[in-house]
Amino acid sequence: MTTPPTPVIAPQKQMTGMLCHPVAENPIDRMFDAVYAHHGLHWQFWKNDIANEADLALAVRALRPLGYRGMAITVPWKVAVIPLLDEVDDDVRAIGAANYMTIKDGRLTGHNNDGKGVVKAIAKVAPLKGQRVVMLGAGGAGRAMAVELAWAGAEHMTLVTRREEQGREVAERVRKASGVPCEWQQWNSPVRLPAGTTMLMNATHLGCAPHLEPVPVDWSTVDRGCLAVDVITNPRITPFLQAARDHGCPVVDGVEMLVQLAMQIFEQWTGVRPEEAVFQRAVAEALGEKA
Repeated sequence: MTTPPTPVIAPQKQMTGMLCHPVAENPIDRMFDAVYAHHGLHWQFWKNDIANEADLALAVRALRPLGYRGMAITVPWKVAVIPLLDEVDDDVRAIGAANYMTIKDGRLTGHNNDGKGVVKAIAKVAPLKGQRVVMLGAGGAGRAMAVELAWAGAEHMTLVTRREEQGREVAERVRKASGVPCEWQQWNSPVRLPAGTTMLMNATHLGCAPHLEPVPVDWSTVDRGCLAVDVITNPRITPFLQAARDHGCPVVDGVEMLVQLAMQIFEQWTGVRPEEAVFQRAVAEALGEKA
């Protein structure tokens, strides 16, 4: 009688994920899972919809006993998560927000590479040195990007926000961290750009699927050579970027930023240097851009 083969049980998956609200339209899980599979890693990525600060605290406390290896953090929890961590790196201390954590030896360490992703994405299209930047919004992602753009050589920053307290606080943080002049401007609809602006960035959620709201910009105040940058990842070409293209502006989309920062996070979590083409292909397929 033949002995049946012993079933092979796959090893425990290494778990990673994201804390966010809302999460449905973000393609990050499909991108990470595709890259894990490409590199033969028995890892998985879960999006977690965390609706309030009480649940955020519960979720963060659960990461250690559940065995998570890393967690991305995005809207609206990049600032609120900091007191819940064991430690943070120098970038988080300078920026005041965290967009991912590493989990090692039972300790949760906060990091921020939001701005590093946007710097790499923009550098593919235009140099950052000498840019006069107007940023719409200054939340968790916006504040990181403002600081990193200043570190990368921006000449001047203007932050346009509805909340004066937030805008002035982030402007002061940029000045303190970089020495680059940074001003606050009240959000009026439509937003009028200061003369001489060379880069306009949408760091708000306006334009995200499924609502696809336009960003209220007075395009008559935008020079046609002004670089337009959007942080939205779905769709790739938002109403803001389409309006910028129609106006004659070069554009940088949020998907390119996502790829650049995700590659850095992947390497921090796994120790494996990923291939950019795999990330680009995976996110394009997640967005339905490839069959």
